[in-house]
Amino acid sequence: MAEQISLDRRTLVGVANDEDGEVSGDTESRFEQAGNRLSARYSGGPIVEGHLVGTIDGAQWDIRYVQINEIGESAGGHSVGEASFLEDGRIRVEDT
Repeated sequence: MAEQISLDRRTLVGVANDEDGEVSGDTESRFEQAGNRLSARYSGGPIVEGHLVGTIDGAQWDIRYVQINEIGESAGGHSVGEASFLEDGRIRVEDT
């Protein structure tokens, strides 16, 4: 089993996204974690407000998110990904 990664009180910044996504380098997500339950609020770039909830098991996360952008459009979805530590101690999460 992979090492349990905690995102509690971490801030993650968007780095890359698919062409339809609105998350950018200006998007910051502030996480809270209790056991394997995750939640975060995020905003930045075209995203005015976003929320996500889900679980993390070891390094694998499974989340649902909803957001609203600066022109009032809402969007939501599902993400399954893997968290890993970078050499400098930061955490990277990538969709799998």
